Amino acid sequence: MHQRYLSCVQACSACTIACENCAASCLKEANLSDMLDCIRLDRDCADMCRLSTSLMARDSALVDEICRLCAIACQACAEECGKHAHDHCRQCAETCQRCVVECEAVSRAA
Repeated sequence: MHQRYLSCVQACSACTIACENCAASCLKEANLSDMLDCIRLDRDCADMCRLSTSLMARDSALVDEICRLCAIACQACAEECGKHAHDHCRQCAETCQRCVVECEAVSRAA
């Protein structure tokens, strides 16, 4: 894997974990119906982060586009999670925001 992807891969991996944790934690909240958008975006973001990580690992020609889309998914997830007061949502929003920065840097560098 190219060294230029290392910090983005780390951010995407952390984001995947944070999003999966957030989605699982949201399912346990009393107000589950209020958490549906959060859960959906958590899952979308986690999937995009996993895909981005895989493509960076194999130095795919599609890295710049996938990372651009990943940044979009992470931004949407960060915004939704930011609407909720739960610790898992706040932590997820922060982790997603870091991933946005890293993915945008990769997509601009290409």
